Amino acid sequence: MDIWQPRFGAVLTTDGARFRVWAPTASRVMLHLEARAGGSREIPLIRDDDNCFAAIVGDARPGDRYGYRMDEEPLWPDPASRCQPDGVHALSEIVDPSTFTWSETGWRGIAPTELIVYELHVGTFTDAGTFDAVTERLPYLRDLGVTAIELMPVAAFPGSRNWGYDGAALYAPSEQYGRPDALRRLVDRAHALGLGVILDVVYNHLGPDGAYLAAFSPLVFSTRHHSPWGRGLNFDEPGSQVLRRFFIDNALHWLVEYRIDGLRLDATHAIVDESSSPFLGQLAASVKAHVQPPRRLLIAEDSRNLDVIARPTADGGWGLDAVWADDLHHTIRGHTAGDREGYYADYKGTTAEIAETIRRGWLYRGEWSRYRNAPRGTDPTGLPWHVFITCLQNHDQIGNRAHGERLNHQVPLEVYRAASALVLLAPEVPLLFMGQEWAASTPFLFFTDHSGRLGRAVTAGRREEFRHFTAFSDPRARDRVPDPQAHDTFLRSRLQWDEVGHEPHRSTLAYYRHLLSLRRQTISESGNDRIETDAWAPDEGTVAVLRREPERVLLVVVRLSGQGTVSLSAERLARRDAGSPDPKVGPTGPWHVLLSSEDTLLSSDAQPLTVDRSPSGGLVISFQRPGALVLGKGIEGSRGRGVKGSRGQGRVGRAAG
Repeated sequence: MDIWQPRFGAVLTTDGARFRVWAPTASRVMLHLEARAGGSREIPLIRDDDNCFAAIVGDARPGDRYGYRMDEEPLWPDPASRCQPDGVHALSEIVDPSTFTWSETGWRGIAPTELIVYELHVGTFTDAGTFDAVTERLPYLRDLGVTAIELMPVAAFPGSRNWGYDGAALYAPSEQYGRPDALRRLVDRAHALGLGVILDVVYNHLGPDGAYLAAFSPLVFSTRHHSPWGRGLNFDEPGSQVLRRFFIDNALHWLVEYRIDGLRLDATHAIVDESSSPFLGQLAASVKAHVQPPRRLLIAEDSRNLDVIARPTADGGWGLDAVWADDLHHTIRGHTAGDREGYYADYKGTTAEIAETIRRGWLYRGEWSRYRNAPRGTDPTGLPWHVFITCLQNHDQIGNRAHGERLNHQVPLEVYRAASALVLLAPEVPLLFMGQEWAASTPFLFFTDHSGRLGRAVTAGRREEFRHFTAFSDPRARDRVPDPQAHDTFLRSRLQWDEVGHEPHRSTLAYYRHLLSLRRQTISESGNDRIETDAWAPDEGTVAVLRREPERVLLVVVRLSGQGTVSLSAERLARRDAGSPDPKVGPTGPWHVLLSSEDTLLSSDAQPLTVDRSPSGGLVISFQRPGALVLGKGIEGSRGRGVKGSRGQGRVGRAAG
């Protein structure tokens, strides 16, 4: 394992502090240094072979402030600053990461097969909106049953509030959330509680204000490619190797100096790279060379459904660990909420489509996309289940809606609870968005704090992007879209923790805890061999997922719409995948109820369902409304009752937890 040596920024060494900044077009660069003890001076930097300017200053100390002056330009902060205590436009501060005392010496990281991810935004997760406030809530997240938290981007941004995707100082935790050691305390405490920490990072564009990397180097931008945010970044032209190294060092910075367990790479489909050595593959190789497994998870957010992203390098892949797979979210919303515009036009929303998506990992595997007017996707056959990160909600799917509505704001609670069971107990890795577990009443809106003309442009652009949707064809409807610049838009997005103690939030939280406990017991620990899972649609309102292993079987039956009676044939329940080594392997005996969405402890208005064994050995389940029933064989610790024969129908109003 190679030892990582930071290449950019102010790095403390035995000889003092080494300063290094990429400025390929500069004639000269001066370091402006302000000592913490008082006094300032300017020191010339020396150009090196990478067109970077560097110097070692023997008496520079942690806490000193500094910036760079390039040619006749004004004083600018370091693009690789580790701390911006006074905001992204002010001087940078030297930080010594070695002074933090880590307590979690026994933490070994989290395996991909064990992931249950909880995504949160630091600024709105609590009223305080700080790293320390998140740290205080970590025991709650452990008790909820997730195994890792995923922080939306924390790199310093302009203004007092932001989703984080307008990052400016990409190496510096935002001063709005706390100093660097506050983030280290969060990670340290999470590990002590058995929680992994994943960080969202942005390598596909630079923020529109305060991103001084571009000021120092015009080679940051591509001369050929564009992105949804404007000029594309340069990953395949002259100068691209230094930019690649800047981002790779940034990834290693978080993984090494903060002991982060993994990175979620934002919108990798927007990284345009036509080189013979894809940046994502280079990033994965560098991380594997410098960080011990399993504390090096790399997760791509990528809409292309490309199997090469997560294929091992030995098989010609790029070697990442997982990919956000949004097809399941989209088709479930199509069924439950009736979404049909935008990218939802590509989805029928049938239960058969939902089941196929679960069975295969993603839906589009090369078929024509009407929304994109092009083929989309590749065949993911052979990829393990843990490659696919799915969700019922995430920050994009809520916050990119005009009014930030959560799914539970738009469908009946029983439908929401049914869909929750399906996503949480499917074989793919589930991701929850903060507040989802109690059906939070608060929206999650898009918010920023840009000044002047940029702020006005963001507001106008936000409203204009909805003009092609039927509900916003009238300009008056667009005018009612919340202003992202308004402070109230940010405040409305904060979770209201006091509602957890009231119905229906209290019972929904209990329901989620039971679901996650069941997932950890029956799926997360199993290794997720994809040949052992089947999913199908018994009728137009129901999805069934069957997971069969040598010693146990798990059956999840979810009614997503209406009331009805669902019949599951004995033949289908006994079916094994054609690739199974031994189709006869598996426990026999009766089915036992493990969980019901109509458990009186888990629902504030339970309407008991019935389950019965048919004369032919199958199952017959009657739902009075949308809901979920989980049954099993060979599941240790279950106190669930057995399913009786056809003469002894049973009402399920109290399932074992």
